[in-house]
Amino acid sequence: MNTGLKITAFAAALAAAFGTAYGVGESLDPVVADRAPAHDERHAPPSTEADGHAGHDTPPAGGLQISESGYRLDLRTPRVTAGHRTELRFAVRDDHGRAVTEYRREHDKELHLIVASRDLLTYRHLHPTRAADGTWTTPVDLPRAGGYRVFADFTPAAEGARDLTLGADLAASGPYRPQELPRAVGTARVDGYEVELAGALRPGRASELSLSVSHGGKPVTDLQPYLGAYGHLVALRAGDLAYLHVHPTGAPGDGRTGPGPAVSFTATAPSSGDYRLFLDFKHDGVVRTAAFTVHAGAAEEAAPPAPEHSDGHGH
Repeated sequence: MNTGLKITAFAAALAAAFGTAYGVGESLDPVVADRAPAHDERHAPPSTEADGHAGHDTPPAGGLQISESGYRLDLRTPRVTAGHRTELRFAVRDDHGRAVTEYRREHDKELHLIVASRDLLTYRHLHPTRAADGTWTTPVDLPRAGGYRVFADFTPAAEGARDLTLGADLAASGPYRPQELPRAVGTARVDGYEVELAGALRPGRASELSLSVSHGGKPVTDLQPYLGAYGHLVALRAGDLAYLHVHPTGAPGDGRTGPGPAVSFTATAPSSGDYRLFLDFKHDGVVRTAAFTVHAGAAEEAAPPAPEHSDGHGH
């Protein structure tokens, strides 16, 4: 993945929970993420609380697919039970049906795995491990029943292979109650930290998003590198979960990028609409996730009502 923007879209029609349009302004509001340690890193939860029209240079949001460019995501655990820790198993297969066993490392990992609920209230950034036969495994504990989407973000090592993000549906069984997309507010609060978003997400136009981290009312100026950066941002479009992967406009050790309080990203929305942003940042050895609802579009929205909070566990 290159610095700047990587957009890949995924497949599957969205459940009826996304059938209603939710009014969101150009400010934000926090969501839910899950706790899933990566190696020796601890992960702490966030609590719940971005015109023009697309030009011909805008990467398409279409696709929404489980296979692309001769590669297919083989999700071997398509169903789990909500509230129970389960081992998620999958493989990436080539056009001969063979499991891929060689990948290029991108941002410290061979493969990044994202799990998000259809209502975008639950988010997990997981780091699975690969066996010699190409099978990937990772524990996952999803708090609520309903439909989820699994995103595998990777680059095969084969010559000429490009960055891919493939998606597959995952079901969590149990009592299900649909919830609305959280309203937009300007600040996300997680584990005693506050993250403020500046800038707007715009369709068909590159724009800067700046997220500033503070703790106890003081700016955090000693963020720690996480996946080769001071922040890792993922955006999912409400309505179909099209996937927008963004990286910071700098890197630790480049001589110009400081360790906070602000982490900046350049992003282009593939279309107008509502998006959910998930920022992972690391401080004091703990990875935390701040989440926001943003709207990408031309019309100025009225100021949103007071934020609502969703329940769930952390990343």
